[in-house]
Amino acid sequence: MIRTQIRLREAQYRALKEIAEHQGDSLAEVIRRAVAQFLETEERRRRALAIAGRFRSGQSDISERHDDY
Repeated sequence: MIRTQIRLREAQYRALKEIAEHQGDSLAEVIRRAVAQFLETEERRRRALAIAGRFRSGQSDISERHDDY
């Protein structure tokens, strides 16, 4: 692991510390999980944007009749 230093707002620190205590984990572990979840979400977003518009439905009026489809 790589050691790093971050600055949190006081309210962020208190909220994360409370979560860590409630879960029986360290503050660092709670932050690592939050970062992992953020990175996973960003990867899904990136993949979704990469495929947007790449497929054809065969219909020419999708934008006009999207509710019907």
